[in-house]
Amino acid sequence: MKRKPDAIVIGAGIVGAACAHALAACGLTVTIIERDTVGGGATAAGMGHLVVMDDNPAELALTSYSLELWREFVDGRQQQNEFSPCGTLWVAADDEEMAAAAAKQATLAAHGIGCELLDAADLYRHEPHLRAGLAGGLRVAGDAIVYPPKSAALLLAQARQRGARLLIDEVLAIDAQGVTLAGGGRLDAGLVLVANGVACAQLLPELPVRPKKGHVVVTERYPDFIRHQLVELGYIKSAHAASGDSVAFNLQPRPTGQLLIGSSRQFERSDKAVDIALVARMLAHATQFVPQLAQLKAIRCWTGLRAASPDGLPLIGPHPSRSNVWLAAGHEGLGITTALATAKLLAAQITGQAAAIDIAPYLPARFPAILKTAASDA
Repeated sequence: MKRKPDAIVIGAGIVGAACAHALAACGLTVTIIERDTVGGGATAAGMGHLVVMDDNPAELALTSYSLELWREFVDGRQQQNEFSPCGTLWVAADDEEMAAAAAKQATLAAHGIGCELLDAADLYRHEPHLRAGLAGGLRVAGDAIVYPPKSAALLLAQARQRGARLLIDEVLAIDAQGVTLAGGGRLDAGLVLVANGVACAQLLPELPVRPKKGHVVVTERYPDFIRHQLVELGYIKSAHAASGDSVAFNLQPRPTGQLLIGSSRQFERSDKAVDIALVARMLAHATQFVPQLAQLKAIRCWTGLRAASPDGLPLIGPHPSRSNVWLAAGHEGLGITTALATAKLLAAQITGQAAAIDIAPYLPARFPAILKTAASDA
């Protein structure tokens, strides 16, 4: 640990591991600092859905680019990543949601993303366990799932093969020269990249990142019960509500034969306790789409904390008022999906290379409060 690395990456979740992987691939010497477990935290709590989202052009660009990178990364390593190209089926409950499905199809198709609009008959042909009376849906065949902790471990292992080093410790403070460690002493580096999820606000209180707590339930093994990641088209409205508790239908077939049931959102909750009432509400909502879920056996429930930014887009790039500090934070529920694109965009900025997509929508400097607060703390 005597040699000064080019970069320190704080956090070895999926985003931090991907960033270490990308920087090491560019020839930088990298030290990753993780206070707990590689692939822990929000990474271990996530469902692992790799999904193209189109709430706005910047989100569409980032998610679609990242899915291309995921396909490259898992090529030949499907089993190690527990990768399944199951696709996403967006379920429309009524004619209004079918209109939303048609609009979504038009947007995705215009950007070269394969998808097909399903009428009710086609919907039930694909997923016969859905309740009767649904209007149809949209099938996006290119979406997939991975097991995030394994993917984080693989990314980090490849980074270490290129010389990156892992340090188990906690960062107490950041400055322009490096970090101060809980284990004693400090580590200097050319730059510090903060990629530790909701904990980033403990190190940099000026960041506009706040927690959104979520719950996931896993069942016993029921192979082939469903074939796609099933998501209600009303999910987007629930997922991006500005406040309050919300639930939405999100059902995933794991390669193990188990089912993951989500999702829920609770603002400004940083505890990890399971909210039984909210879980009951979430499960009741899920059975409105798949009634037979009520007959299946759940074996475990857990929670995680998503790191959310005010505009729903991550902060990817240099801190606007702290020298040599870089950010990969605020990914909310898309951290797994966008980890690889985040890493590529950061590596391009740090090494002065051209980025594959426009980086402007993700730059931290879009939030003036970061400049103001950090300056007052200096």
